[in-house]
Amino acid sequence: MAVSVPILAAIISLHLMAFVLAIGAERRRSVAEVVPDKYDEQTYCVYTTDASTVYGMVAFALLLISQLVVSGVTRCLCFGKGLLTGTSSACCAVFFFVFSWVCFLGAEACLLAGSARNAYHTKYRGIFNGDDLSCATLRKGVFAAGAALILLSLFGSIFYYWAHSRADTGGWEKHQNEGLVLSTSSFPQHQQPTEFEKA
Repeated sequence: MAVSVPILAAIISLHLMAFVLAIGAERRRSVAEVVPDKYDEQTYCVYTTDASTVYGMVAFALLLISQLVVSGVTRCLCFGKGLLTGTSSACCAVFFFVFSWVCFLGAEACLLAGSARNAYHTKYRGIFNGDDLSCATLRKGVFAAGAALILLSLFGSIFYYWAHSRADTGGWEKHQNEGLVLSTSSFPQHQQPTEFEKA
């Protein structure tokens, strides 16, 4: 199986879009402040935009689509026709398969947890003069860790796809000592009589 340029371009573009959105989610995290209620003695948290949640979930979906494309093309390494055994390409394919999946799962966990935590808003605090109380917000670096894992997943997916395409047999097995071998027939051959035998 040869490397397909459109598939490679789709994998790279989906990963890069997810990376940009993860960086955007890190920069647009919700910030909150404690504000006193003017009608009673309670305090509550006022949050800024929830754009990080949207960015994180879109990055989650794009990364999932990219991983499905890689797994579909390579048949997830387990359901294909087979790889050439004993070659460096097969070993690299297995290594980068595991590496890309570990990075993918880590990135998806960061994006999903970050989006869920960023969407959580603290409600009213029933304490008078509670300005020193903190509102629940997402810690800095969760989406950044997801973005770093997206880049690692990109490199792992590219190298896995490349190594798999080199080691994929496409249904044909490579045999040792290939070639044509001349052999003698076991059947007796009927010889034509020569001119001397006719006379």
